[in-house]
Amino acid sequence: MLKNAPQRRPYQVAETIKCWIVDRHLKPGDRLPSESELMETLKVSKGTVRESTRVLEAQGLVETRTGPGGGAFVREMSEAKAVSLLSNYLFFKEISIKDIYQIRLALEPELAASLAGKVAASDMTRLRESLHSYADPADDSEAERQQHLDSLHFHLMLAELAGGNQLLTFIIRFTIQVLSDLTIYHRLYEPVTHDLGQTGCRYHAEILDAIELGDAESAYNIMREHMLDAQQVMNQQEAQVRRGFLPEPLA
Repeated sequence: MLKNAPQRRPYQVAETIKCWIVDRHLKPGDRLPSESELMETLKVSKGTVRESTRVLEAQGLVETRTGPGGGAFVREMSEAKAVSLLSNYLFFKEISIKDIYQIRLALEPELAASLAGKVAASDMTRLRESLHSYADPADDSEAERQQHLDSLHFHLMLAELAGGNQLLTFIIRFTIQVLSDLTIYHRLYEPVTHDLGQTGCRYHAEILDAIELGDAESAYNIMREHMLDAQQVMNQQEAQVRRGFLPEPLA
């Protein structure tokens, strides 16, 4: 197919409906115009309207309900759906550990710095308690793998505290999800290195200390050193990102 080929009619109608959602300030749960209204307004067939609705459903922006009071309704796309769609796009791309850590190095030190002095005591307690699961040496490769996943979850917890910057939160969460779900650690746990979890735990504790003290510069520098060290371990142990799909959880 030519890159600049015109869109099929149902996709054009779907784009028009998306513009309506924006222009009319529709919110999740609001009802879209009925099939007959859309047919009359857009001068299209019932089949085109229904196919355009299916396009919007596949995009996660609309849901249809049957029965009395049914129809098409605006739906907020879930983060899980967005992550799944993005992973589908990356399925045929060659994504490397270096690519992922380039993003992490650009964003996560800034995230840590932005949280300095702004994390509630209850959240700080929760973050510190999460360190316990990977504070001690792992007994075997499977235990070490679980420790690494728990360590990655710490970064998700930080991202969730990012406040109003939804884009920053999403990008960080996506890169962590890729490392959690789509990475084959060829030699990362064999032979067992034992200190992966403990090293991460030390960095995380120091980052939390800096955040609690309101020391943005130290939080930034420690997180950056942590990212560089983690990338070096990945490279030395020949970790690779496998091609695959991130599953979308069933509703």
